[in-house]
Amino acid sequence: MTEHFRHVVRGSGPGLLLAHGGGGSVEANFGPILGDLARTHTVVGPDYPGSGATPRSETPLDLDEVADELVAIAVGAGLERFAVLGYSLGTAVAVRAATRHPGRVTGLILTSGFARLDNRIRLAVDIWASLLHDDPRLLAKFLTLAGTGTRHLESLSPADLATAVDELAAFIPAGSPEQVGLVAQVDTRAELAAITVPALVVATTLDGLASPALSRELAAGLPHAELVEIEAGHNIGGEAPGAWLAAIEKFLGGL
Repeated sequence: MTEHFRHVVRGSGPGLLLAHGGGGSVEANFGPILGDLARTHTVVGPDYPGSGATPRSETPLDLDEVADELVAIAVGAGLERFAVLGYSLGTAVAVRAATRHPGRVTGLILTSGFARLDNRIRLAVDIWASLLHDDPRLLAKFLTLAGTGTRHLESLSPADLATAVDELAAFIPAGSPEQVGLVAQVDTRAELAAITVPALVVATTLDGLASPALSRELAAGLPHAELVEIEAGHNIGGEAPGAWLAAIEKFLGGL
């Protein structure tokens, strides 16, 4: 695995570490709210191997190693303690960071997340992995279909829909195979009960990839979790950034 992930550091104040989703990046997953978060926090955002400017890994990714690397980057950026905002796959990275580095993590914000794979995610991962090699544009269509809330999807004109698919097909990171492979390994259920820091779990109620039931299950497994439900598909940053930001800021303000 790549020894060091490229990352951004923005803002000042209490620490906030970002953990992005599989097949995503810091900019793709957090871009709409990144500037607002940096107004009140020192935000550290690493890109996984094969995303952003981080070179692709030559070996499969390991959840422990990814979590350790993100924590090391935050510490290297001057943060002794920090909250972790995880999105999708990043929720498992955030949980593992809290498990392995309990003295560093002050709180968890887990959005569109899961502690295990259900059959929906299992099927999505299989399709995702196959289409990465065979037909990236069809993959973009699949991800747009599964990851977009119905209201937002139906609000797009045919031209806007075609543009969205084209942009997603052009974006797909080189490290997607390894990152999707990491998604397939996620099972953090056994460690949830030992996490003692406050947590905010954000369920995306129109999510066709990570169902809101998985977020509810994640919140139920954490001893000090609050559950907030937001009407959006998996792409909450594109569909409901204001509601997402408001929930995050309220939680961070109480730490």
